[in-house]
Amino acid sequence: MTDIASAATRRQNPAARLVIGLLAGTMLAGVPVAASAQDETAEAPAPALLAQQDIVRSIAVSGAQRLEPQTILSYIKLRPGDVWTQAAGDAVLKDLYATELFASANVVNNNGDVVITLVENPVINRIILEGNRRIKNDKILPEIKLSPRQIFTRSKVRADVARIIELYKRQGRFAATVEPKMVELSQNRVDIVFEISEGPKSKVRQINIIGNDAFSDGKLRGEMLTKQARLTSFLSSNTSYDPDRLAFDQQKLRQFYLTEGYADFRVVSAVAELTPDKRDFIITYVVEEGERYKFGDVNVESQIRDFNDEAMTARLPMKSGDWYDAKQVEDTVEQMTELAGTFGYAFADVAPQFTRNPETLTMDVSFVLREAPRVYVERIDVNGNTLTQDKVVRREFRLAEGDAFNSLSVSRSTARINSLGYFQENFEINQVEGSAPDRIVLEANVEEQATGELQLSAGFSSIENFILAGSIRQRNFRGRGQTIGLSLNYSRYSKSAQVSFSEPYVFDRNISAGVDIYRRDLNSFNFRNNQRNTTFQQSTTGISLRAGVPLTEYVSAIGSYTFNYDDVSLDEGLYFSDRDGDGVATCDPLLASRYLCEAIGKRTSSILGLTFNYNTLDSRLRPTRGETLSWTTEFAGLGGDVKYIRSRARAGKYWPVGGGFIFSVTGEGGWIRSLEDNNIAGQDDVRLTDRFFLGEPQMRGFDIRGVGPRIVRLRYLDDDNDSSTPLVPQTIEEALASDQRVDDALGGKAYYLGRAELEIPLGSGAREMGIRPSIFVDVGSLFSVTRPILQDYPDGLQATDANGNLLYLQQGVDEDGNDIIESVTNRFAPDGSENTRSVIPGTYFKEVFVGDSPAPRISVGVGVNWNSPFGPFRIDVSHVLKKQVGDDDKMFSFNVGTQF
Repeated sequence: MTDIASAATRRQNPAARLVIGLLAGTMLAGVPVAASAQDETAEAPAPALLAQQDIVRSIAVSGAQRLEPQTILSYIKLRPGDVWTQAAGDAVLKDLYATELFASANVVNNNGDVVITLVENPVINRIILEGNRRIKNDKILPEIKLSPRQIFTRSKVRADVARIIELYKRQGRFAATVEPKMVELSQNRVDIVFEISEGPKSKVRQINIIGNDAFSDGKLRGEMLTKQARLTSFLSSNTSYDPDRLAFDQQKLRQFYLTEGYADFRVVSAVAELTPDKRDFIITYVVEEGERYKFGDVNVESQIRDFNDEAMTARLPMKSGDWYDAKQVEDTVEQMTELAGTFGYAFADVAPQFTRNPETLTMDVSFVLREAPRVYVERIDVNGNTLTQDKVVRREFRLAEGDAFNSLSVSRSTARINSLGYFQENFEINQVEGSAPDRIVLEANVEEQATGELQLSAGFSSIENFILAGSIRQRNFRGRGQTIGLSLNYSRYSKSAQVSFSEPYVFDRNISAGVDIYRRDLNSFNFRNNQRNTTFQQSTTGISLRAGVPLTEYVSAIGSYTFNYDDVSLDEGLYFSDRDGDGVATCDPLLASRYLCEAIGKRTSSILGLTFNYNTLDSRLRPTRGETLSWTTEFAGLGGDVKYIRSRARAGKYWPVGGGFIFSVTGEGGWIRSLEDNNIAGQDDVRLTDRFFLGEPQMRGFDIRGVGPRIVRLRYLDDDNDSSTPLVPQTIEEALASDQRVDDALGGKAYYLGRAELEIPLGSGAREMGIRPSIFVDVGSLFSVTRPILQDYPDGLQATDANGNLLYLQQGVDEDGNDIIESVTNRFAPDGSENTRSVIPGTYFKEVFVGDSPAPRISVGVGVNWNSPFGPFRIDVSHVLKKQVGDDDKMFSFNVGTQF
């Protein structure tokens, strides 16, 4: 623009044209030209006119709206009095465009009067994102440099487009495009709209490996974290392309080959090519395997006097002639370092020295254990705790200030602090050099997490319909490590409430104590004539006190005392009668059953208990390795109305099996024996309310009290609608499948339960969400109870049939509308013909005793634990492989809670 303005100026100035013409004529002639007096007169003023034109007299600004002219002039170096040149005009334009405040600029020199004409860049009114579904606004907007009330510039828009595309590339969406648009508004304002086309996630279509001879492509791909996109891998997050993962896979390949003896292996190149449609990547590795080595001479050279070279060499896991394994060498270094730590050498240096022998293809390894001073704990620091008191953390340390350092004690301290559940997962105690070479500082840098729990659970039962439960618990009450909780449960089957409190360190001594106060109401029911009837009601009110002391680091003993008040009752209108005619209604075994009648009454239980626990788990909340064993014995009879001895045992083991999988096996069992004999045939010495029951939640795949001995009621039906033919009782299968199912669990005096579970690792995204799926197998049984029977009564009613099945009475109505009571056996006359006087289908029934077998019940299934945004969530889907007649199975269950 400046060059065009200068040319125009020359055309308009006659003096300039004259001077240029004279100079041009002189040059063309090549010799001096004689001038007349008139010419000399015209030529004399030319230098003055030229000087006047080149000097800038004034600078004006045109087109400014928001900016003051003086502000604009401060951006340029040209000033009045300067000599005007084309270069000076270009410099003005460069200075103005460098401010990024103007959309266009023009500079014109009118005989020393310079005019700058501008169009200002608009002001941004708002930033709008469209089309972004995978990445929300709150993730994109912080990356954008443009913001409302800023000056719009094209360079900033281009930079923001690049930033948005980079965000999508990080998520593996390399086909994403961003189209910026500007919507003009009044007052020189604009809206900036970024139209985003996210595109599909770029997958890894193919992984090619060149140069591998010892192992197949499939084997090597299996060692990589990145997987090829296939129909079977739609749940995996590792099929998307990630440059960081590409570098990690190269390291994984190298580690694999080094464990197989290929000490010279290297990855020559790793190239990721994006397909033309930007939808997929093709990754190609070029590898060089090299020769395979074996271990040569392997020994230990110790510079620490507490370790003997020959003894440690004899205990090395690798032997001369074994295939070289770099992972085994690393594990040996770690084990030797831990061993040195147990002797107090915190900073012991174990340096393996390698000697490669290409001729014999052997690798000599010498483990040099360098001398290090014995170390003592100078100080223990606890940092990061705002709610939890220091003493809560410090009392879990197995080391004290001034003790000799011991790595096993540090590991144990870490496990105990992790088991508290107050701090971040995978907490580690840091070891920092102290003020002297033989001093060490242990730092517990904790990050507190929510320790309050609000849990809600729901389930569905074919008998009880919906089951609801809720609890609130604070595991770190007042930051003192105390636990206080309240739980409530409600269903058509039961109601309960419990308040609990526990103190792990009474008066800051290593003694735990706790108390539970509870009330439990249990209602058992059945159906008669499509009406729900309560069979018995049990109300238990009690208090339990407990205290525990550690016997060793891993063993503790807990003593307890429990006092219960039980009240068991039946509906007198349904189950009581005056059979003796003495005017006193009592529980009638022909209307109820003897096992219900024998449970009626009010009684107290005074129970002493003793528990021994052995626990080496790395975490009590989410164990990944370790063992646990507990044994509990309870004695009832120190006062109260019941006398028995009851024992339970439980054991479990957890260990990682590689690849992030956690395998666990747990088992438990129990038995109870009465210390009194009631000498009543058909009545068990152990009361119904004291027996074991088995089902959900202990054994997945079965409903509450769904396993074990029970009585199932079979109704007599007229299956052919012919009153001249006998009524036919239901089969057990028909009774259990009926929506009027009536079965009463009797419990058992012995049980066992086993579980094997494998926790399956998912991708990093699922792990960050806290999703932990697992597969499981549950095996268990409940058995051993006296078979209930009924005795004959004076009126001649037979209580059992020929097979010993229980026969029950039901009140009915005869053909004339009279109330009658008859047993099933009275439906037939002495000559064998049917007595139809009171044949009313459905009013007669018999009950059979089933399920009392130690044979295992087996269920398998899958479960998912999810630390969801609204709390911990657990869902199980189970399938029963083996059960006994009468067992009540259940396929689906879940519970959900939250934390605060």
